Amino acid sequence: MILKNTQEADVMIRIGDIDNLGFGWEEEYDPFSGRPTYSHPYPWEVQPDDPKGTDVIMIGSSFLDKRNPLCGSDGYSENNPSKAAPVIIPLAELKGTDIKSASLIMFIDDFQAPEFCSKFRAYLNKQRFTDLERVINSVTQTGPVGKVINVVIPDELLSELKGENLSLFIDDSTTSAADGFAIDFVKLLINPKPYPYKGELHLRVMKSDDQMPIAGAVVEIKGAGKFKTDGNGYIVVNNLNAGLVICDVSAEGRIPKSAGFDVFSGGDIPEQEIYLDDINQYSVEIDGKALKQGDALLLNNIQFAGGSDVLDAAGMQQLDQVFGVLEAYPRVDIEIAGYTSSEGDAAFNKELSLRRVESCKKYLAGKGIAGDRISTVGYGPENPVADNSTEEGRKLNRRVEMKILRIN
Repeated sequence: MILKNTQEADVMIRIGDIDNLGFGWEEEYDPFSGRPTYSHPYPWEVQPDDPKGTDVIMIGSSFLDKRNPLCGSDGYSENNPSKAAPVIIPLAELKGTDIKSASLIMFIDDFQAPEFCSKFRAYLNKQRFTDLERVINSVTQTGPVGKVINVVIPDELLSELKGENLSLFIDDSTTSAADGFAIDFVKLLINPKPYPYKGELHLRVMKSDDQMPIAGAVVEIKGAGKFKTDGNGYIVVNNLNAGLVICDVSAEGRIPKSAGFDVFSGGDIPEQEIYLDDINQYSVEIDGKALKQGDALLLNNIQFAGGSDVLDAAGMQQLDQVFGVLEAYPRVDIEIAGYTSSEGDAAFNKELSLRRVESCKKYLAGKGIAGDRISTVGYGPENPVADNSTEEGRKLNRRVEMKILRIN
């Protein structure tokens, strides 16, 4: 369906029927209110005229018909799901349109990344759409239930609207998580007008250890601003689009956290809570040492031949230990940093150190660790830990370190 000069936008293009996967809507339920649907049965019969990528149970391409032993599995994954497929939006009607802004309104169903450790990626014509990723990776739709989301297309992706079609693709290509999902419909709004469904966020920020409120915590909502909690750890944010908002929450001495919160248009406004962990409370055990967020560990068995980025057997063995840690702590993200001595060209050494840690990342990814959980950086001769004028010192400076970036 394509409509022009509507109350929603200059141009509205919709793919898929607004019918709750064919189940229809409960009496007086408004799918654009931001409220979740009632739980519905599954599987359901897919209709032959449903557009590709809609009204069908799908699952990430990394799923190999096995259950994730760390995070369990959902019912959708056990019902012969289809591999993730793109939703194709035709753009021929946009030719000659002055596109100043755009957004997507989607009705999504049974995304449960926080529950099942999936890591979805979203693409517009193969370009990463990270704002959408943050939304779908924060929602837990146990039930299964459906919900509307509203995501602005960033300026740097507006050029993707100038072709014949726009491909919207959501996939988990890395984790093998058993997290099935579905999409009821997608609306593309060109030059959208003010969204008529508005609501408030009532949020309290608490300490996870003693459940006490955190005064002065910072809550940031993209497009709305930054807000500080009062003495009771409380904020109220008005005039938000109904659906789901992503909040980045931080406070001194606490592990920052990002989470999605419901915003409803009309009816009762729920008070929602988020709990922040003490930054000194949690640690990761590796090689007999307890590492907290921000701590680093020397991986002293990872060594490389001169000028080479090829791992040897000892290095692989130590990376097997790292793999065990990442498998045991599925919500930990790490950074692997490479260093060299000062011998030779500094630029070459920096590039070499990056290639070496990329080899480490590739090895871990090959064992099933999601690439999104591993950051790499090559420092070359920077930050020496010993004197480069001696061979012993240079040997110590040629090293690989692992840092705990996040304990989610």
